[in-house]
This record gives sequence, structure tokens and C-alpha cells, in this order.
Amino acid sequence: MTEFEKKIGYEFKDKSLISRALTHSSYANERKIGNNERLEFVGDSVLGLITAEYLFKSLKNQHEGSLTKLRASLVCEQSLFDISKKIELSKYILLGHGEEISGGRERPSVISDAFEAVLAAIYLDAGLDFARKWLLNLMSDAFEDALSGNRNRDYKTELQEYLQRERLGRVNYRVAAESGPDHDKRFEIEAVLDGKVIGKAIGSSKKDAEQSAAREAIEKL
Repeated sequence: MTEFEKKIGYEFKDKSLISRALTHSSYANERKIGNNERLEFVGDSVLGLITAEYLFKSLKNQHEGSLTKLRASLVCEQSLFDISKKIELSKYILLGHGEEISGGRERPSVISDAFEAVLAAIYLDAGLDFARKWLLNLMSDAFEDALSGNRNRDYKTELQEYLQRERLGRVNYRVAAESGPDHDKRFEIEAVLDGKVIGKAIGSSKKDAEQSAAREAIEKL
């Protein structure tokens, strides 16, 4: 059983599936082997199905429009990027030299695509029932947020209101790092209070990263 299999709690019968799922196109192109894009295609559909089914069964009084918005928030690039940290996915992805040095290992689009590929590999190797169980367990916090309405929370406003109530001052957000090409930027944002970093997050947009940094700050406070 490989280190990554231990990390995700599943041992593959067909090892080629997980090897392919972790192979980015940049690495594959350098070595003339297959990449994870076809698995990503399957994983996107599996992710959408499991998420839609869960929301449909759990939120019986919600109309189609609300369910669609919730599903979108759960399966978006930033959400998958955040969830992938639980299994340290970025550590195991095979990247080409150019992608590696340009920051691809922390690029939300690269990580979220690989996550979908891993989900597809699990689905193809173990079946839908196990894939569903695995995904719902990994995304349990995100699904709980969806059911409680937290997916649409404005964490920046909540954080500032809390700081004002406690007379702790005003939080500022600064870009600690920025990388990636113009079409696929990655922003590392820090929430700063009195010169101290109280929250930090990476996102594909400054807005998303600021919200995530504010959420981390709220959880710490």
C-alpha cells in the first residue's frame, strides 16, 4: 500500500488508475505517457452526481435554483482545493519541470483537477457506493456548512463585526504572494490585525482567498 493510498484510506486493486490520476499533463508530456485529464472528466460527473444526490435527499424543501447554487459552491475549484489539503494531495501530484517551478503544486486549478481524477479512480476501482462514502466523509464539513447555510456566509463582514464588538481594531488584507499566468492566478492572502497575521489562505481570486482567510481568523478567535 503506497503512502498516498494510506493517506486516502483506500488500496487500489488497479494501481494504474491512481498513478494516472496523479499524473499532470506537464509531466506526461515530458515523458510521453498518459495524463489524468480523462479521469478528471469522469470525476467531474461523479462529483456532481454525489453532491446533487446528497443535497436532494438532505434539503427536501429547497427549490432547484437553491440546490444548483449550493452544488456549485461545493464543487467549485476553490472548494476542491481546500478539501484536497486534508489528504495533502498537492504533495503527490507528478508535475513537469516547468509547471513545478511556476508554482503549479499550489495552483488551485491543478489541485482541483487532480482531486476529480482521484475521485474517478476510486469510482472506477471500487464502485459508486464506496466513492460516495469516501467523498461524503472527506467533505463532511463542507456539506454540513451547506445544510446550515454557511456556504453563503460573508466571513469578512462577520470578522470585522466581531472585532468591532470586542474593540480589537480593524483587520486588513494583504497579498503575501502571487503566482501563475494571467489566466490562472494564485493569490496568498493574509488577514492582519495590529501587525499580526490572524488568518491566511490561498485562492484563485483575491476575493475567495480573503473570505477563506477571514474564516480561518474567525475559527482561531
